[in-house]
Amino acid sequence: MTDPRLPFFLYGTLLPGGRNHGVLRGRALTWTPAELPGALLFHGPGYPYAVPDPAGEGVVHGALTAVGPEAYADVLADLDRLEEYAPGAPANLYERRRTHVRTAGGPTPAWVYFAAGRTARELLLSGERVSGGRWPHSGPAAG
Repeated sequence: MTDPRLPFFLYGTLLPGGRNHGVLRGRALTWTPAELPGALLFHGPGYPYAVPDPAGEGVVHGALTAVGPEAYADVLADLDRLEEYAPGAPANLYERRRTHVRTAGGPTPAWVYFAAGRTARELLLSGERVSGGRWPHSGPAAG
């Protein structure tokens, strides 16, 4: 069973200063620096992709954001739409998964949008990694 009201781990254009931050403006309650262990970050066409690291050694830097209960369903739908994610759809750009991220307070469960199937495989084979696991356009909240 997954908790539908998990916070979101964000690592790219949705962070403050990013071009898609407006999706969360006024609806995010908190922004906490966080890390996604066991993942790699790749350049995409103007936005990044997180991919599970087969070696388990990579780290993606970003922020954990919580959304209030009154806005949660709308924010979840808006993020799923932005990330081109629909549960079970074979053409997903991203897959939303429940995983644990690290904050100064310890491990925290969160929703993370990972590159979906074929895209993830292609990135691992020939994608351009983001140096240091920190998206260059992620703004100050990236920690």
